Amino acid sequence: MSFAAEYIAQLESFAAHGALPRIRALHLPPARPSEDNKGEFCALELDDGSLGLSYVLLDDTLAQLRHGADSFGLAGADALELARRYAGNDGLWKTIGFAAANALTRCLFDRAGFRPDNSSDSIGQMDPRPDEHIGMIGLFMPLLGQIIKSGARLTVVELNAALAGARDGYRVTLDAGQLADCSKVVATSTLLLNDTLDRMIGCCRGARWFAMVGPSAGCLPDALFARGVTLLGGSWVNDREGFLAALRKGESRSGFASKFALTPGSYPGLEALLARLD
Repeated sequence: MSFAAEYIAQLESFAAHGALPRIRALHLPPARPSEDNKGEFCALELDDGSLGLSYVLLDDTLAQLRHGADSFGLAGADALELARRYAGNDGLWKTIGFAAANALTRCLFDRAGFRPDNSSDSIGQMDPRPDEHIGMIGLFMPLLGQIIKSGARLTVVELNAALAGARDGYRVTLDAGQLADCSKVVATSTLLLNDTLDRMIGCCRGARWFAMVGPSAGCLPDALFARGVTLLGGSWVNDREGFLAALRKGESRSGFASKFALTPGSYPGLEALLARLD
C-alpha cells in the first residue's frame, strides 16, 4: 500500500471517533519564481483553526492554485473528502489534499493533547561529522549551511537537471544510486508529493539515520517510521493569524511557528492517540 493510501486510512480511523471540522479557507503565498529554490507552501485552514501545509512549487502548481483558488469551492467543504484526493494522481488536487490531511493531523494532535518535542536544529538532528558522507534528497537551500560547515561530504540528489553539478562544498546529482553509501540522509517532504518516497528510501540502504524535514512534514508519521524514516521534522504553528498573514505576504513565518521533531521513541503512535479521544 502506498504511503498516501495508508495516511488516508489512518485519518479515516480518526473520523470514526467523532465529527471532523470542515474547511475554512486555503491560504496562498504571493506569486514568485521558483528559481531561488527556497520553497513555498500553502496553508489549508479548518474551521477549528487547524492548519495543514503543503509544498506548492512542483511544476506549475502555485500558478494553478492562484488562478483557480476562488473557484475551488473549498469553504465549508468536507476536509476528509478533500484529504482523500491526496491519494490521487492530479498534482494540483494532490497538493491541496495533502494540506487537508496535514490539517486533520494537527486537529488530531490537538484533540489528543499531544505536542511533539521541539527540534534542536533544522537538519533532522543528524549531527554531521567531518568523516561522514551525508545525503540530501531535494536541494533545500536552508539546510545546506549546517552540513557544509561540519566538513562532511554532501551529495544532493535532485530531479531538476539544471541544478546538477559540483558546487561550493557539495555536489548535486540526478543519480539516486549515489545515496547508497551515505550514513545519514536528510530528505525534504517533497517526497510525499512526487511519489518517490519508497524508491528513495530503497536507495538509502546504508543509512542508519533518515530524517524527513520541512514545513509540510506535518503528517502522521506511523507509515513513515514503518518504512525506515528515523525522524520527522516539521513546523508547529503557535500563532495562526500571524503565521497566515506572513505567508500571504511572502514574509518569514519563523516568529509564528516552531520546529518540531518526532522519532519512533517520542511518538506514542496512532492507536494511543485515538485511545485518548474515547
